[in-house]
Amino acid sequence: MQEAFPVYRKVDIMKFLIITGMSGAGKSLALDHFEDRGFFCVDNLPPALITKFADLCQRSSKDKIAVVSDIRGRDFFQALYSSLKELDEEDFKYEILFLNASDETLVRRFKETRRRHPLKSEGRLLDAIEKEREMLDELKGRASLVLDTSELSVNSFQKELDRYYAVSDNGYPGMSIAIISFGFKYGLPLDADSVFDVRFMPNPHYVDSLREKTGEQQEVQEYIFQWPVANKFYNKFFPLMKFLLPEYIKEGKSHLLIAIGCTGGKHRSVASALRLRDFLTSQGYRVNVEHRDINK
Repeated sequence: MQEAFPVYRKVDIMKFLIITGMSGAGKSLALDHFEDRGFFCVDNLPPALITKFADLCQRSSKDKIAVVSDIRGRDFFQALYSSLKELDEEDFKYEILFLNASDETLVRRFKETRRRHPLKSEGRLLDAIEKEREMLDELKGRASLVLDTSELSVNSFQKELDRYYAVSDNGYPGMSIAIISFGFKYGLPLDADSVFDVRFMPNPHYVDSLREKTGEQQEVQEYIFQWPVANKFYNKFFPLMKFLLPEYIKEGKSHLLIAIGCTGGKHRSVASALRLRDFLTSQGYRVNVEHRDINK
């Protein structure tokens, strides 16, 4: 009989999110989104004040904080790296969300809103955008997550934020887990945190009646799951996930992308992704599944 999963305990680690990035990439929209989800939010916090603000938050009852600190505070901006260093030295847990967008998108957004770029005086808008990219390059490299909003609608942007930064209102672990099935012949998912290879399992591609079906269909799943090697894998894989995820939560990790691959991304990886989803859902986790190559 499978051991019961430990009951979630209330999170004792503060979630402190620093939102930064390119002007016009969606920082204000992101802050509004987090405020709607119960975060204590501060806009345009001077970087020099981040350390003091973090200390105040630790002394308060607030456990979900999001702050925007960006180029608008450029007179203080060099102090940001000093503040982050102090947080690191104090072992204060924080995440940096860097919002990015293409030059074309940023130009269009500034023209539509008729807003003035913080670095634009009498020069060209593109010159200001290029200068900002150069100034933020080091910070982008330190980000926990870089999210490009160029092709995202408002609704899609909010879904992405929920995907990566889900925290329940009652303060219990809100790790958002994404599982992606893929085919190795089409390349690895570049943003995967963990990759598992299931090409050792018997391949339904070589069964005439199953070749055109996918791992979403019961016949394919029954074929894969009937083999002892598949079940031996799951019997080792699921306990590994059961051990790792609570450890990630204790470290403050809020999002995880697990990639499962087979040769073409149509049968074994799809069935395995769905089986993992069902297991993690039964343990109380919030899980999304994407089948990247199922129709190729």
